[in-house]
Amino acid sequence: MELEFYIYGAELRVKDGAEDYALTERHTDIIQRLLALISERYTEAYDALCKEYARSRGNAPYYQFLIVRRFCKCNFGNLDGTHLDLGGDRFAFERVECPLRGECRLEGIVCNPRFNTTLSAQERRVMRLLYDGQSREEIGDNLYISPITVKNHIASAYAKLGVHDRASFVRYAERHGLFKERDYD
Repeated sequence: MELEFYIYGAELRVKDGAEDYALTERHTDIIQRLLALISERYTEAYDALCKEYARSRGNAPYYQFLIVRRFCKCNFGNLDGTHLDLGGDRFAFERVECPLRGECRLEGIVCNPRFNTTLSAQERRVMRLLYDGQSREEIGDNLYISPITVKNHIASAYAKLGVHDRASFVRYAERHGLFKERDYD
């Protein structure tokens, strides 16, 4: 699925190849795919939006639409054409101009959300140092573990994240905001 989202008036619009339309609750295929990605990868944002729209839970298609629409409106705003907002299963977030910036209680939770990772605390510490450019030996010295243990943590993290080398890991970490300030251990 390759989509570009943008706001036009109060509508969330979708550009899907040559098609351009307002997203509505009738677009269940897109809504279900986005909902799956949001709930799996951005659980904090998903949980907050479920709570935000809980009163609409009785009407499932509308409830799911509200969650997806808010997530998209908070993370994709401009029709920029430089990159797709959803390419395959990866989001490319944008900084959205929001009149509630600095006042919204969901700021930093729904907008520019934290990526949910399955890395253990020690894997996250190792990968943070790898991300910062340290060698295996330096990571081992900093964390008081052997370079072989560092190598094992890196291999495990690569497998969990579906990357194969340092460069692809760095791109992955940047794309998913893996090491935002509030994520530090």
